[in-house]
Amino acid sequence: MSFERLEGKIKTCGRCLKEISCMANTQQVCACMQLSLRTETLEFLKKTAYDCLCNTCLSEINELVAIKKEASNKLKENIHFYYEDSFLVFKELYHIQRGYCCKSNCRHCAYGFKYAKS
Repeated sequence: MSFERLEGKIKTCGRCLKEISCMANTQQVCACMQLSLRTETLEFLKKTAYDCLCNTCLSEINELVAIKKEASNKLKENIHFYYEDSFLVFKELYHIQRGYCCKSNCRHCAYGFKYAKS
């Protein structure tokens, strides 16, 4: 069943799960097209499993990609990872700096693969 709003499709942001109206396949301008994303961000997004993202998430990813170059490759707690009990949990910046998805169902996967808590 397809729900339409303003000739766009109702979708869910693949990152924050907020409801969005996608106008990508219409004659109207989609909200995401109003953002100015870095070339590096567009290249990163091509590697992801995301369909549509809200402007907030696109902006946050754009910033993470920008600080990727500035952030040290030396792992820093609360920047690249945090501890949960005795486990190391990697954050989005770590995954972006790594440059690829390992498809291991990581909690903070930057590539759009869902984490299912067991």
